[in-house]
Amino acid sequence: MQSGEIRNLTRQTVLASDARPADTFLKRLKGLLFRRALGPGEALILHPCNSVHMFGMLFSLDVIFCNSQKQVVRTVRRLRPFLATLPVKGTEYVLEMVPGAIDESGTEPGDQLLF
Repeated sequence: MQSGEIRNLTRQTVLASDARPADTFLKRLKGLLFRRALGPGEALILHPCNSVHMFGMLFSLDVIFCNSQKQVVRTVRRLRPFLATLPVKGTEYVLEMVPGAIDESGTEPGDQLLF
């Protein structure tokens, strides 16, 4: 997986312009720890993944759970530091992005994404 855009094909919107993959154990383990914030348009694509935690994080995130076809299964707006999600059944990818990205793009469960 390469860095690039995350597009919502259903809504014809862009969720992130600089999405980076976390597709190895070490990249997923580090995730966004030790970062103070995400910049505009930045995102992290965790794969394989079906849940996230915010332990040790310093900022909130919008989180999108997608299945193997990159279809949105669940969205979580502004997940705060020191919280976690339960595993989401059928999820292969988790997208972590700046707060507000879900609302700005109009993304909802069932939408088809491209990344």
